Amino acid sequence: MRYKGFYINISPDSNIRRVDKKGRDILCEGFLIQVFADETERIEIDNFSAAVGFEILENSFAEAEQLAKDFIDCEGKFIDLKS
Repeated sequence: MRYKGFYINISPDSNIRRVDKKGRDILCEGFLIQVFADETERIEIDNFSAAVGFEILENSFAEAEQLAKDFIDCEGKFIDLKS
């Protein structure tokens, strides 16, 4: 997917490690989100996991896609502030 000049690859992921409210390590389902500078996906800018119940509410590609867009929007604002 292309968004604001970046290329985003979203793939299902499992065994994403998070800490629950009781301080226990748990494994979650979710997505691996990779952000690239180029269409060939050779220049990776960042990657992060989106775990269900933590970064996203449900195990849906649409939620992972929106999180990726929000990430790019937030990073863009941060970069604008630095200039």
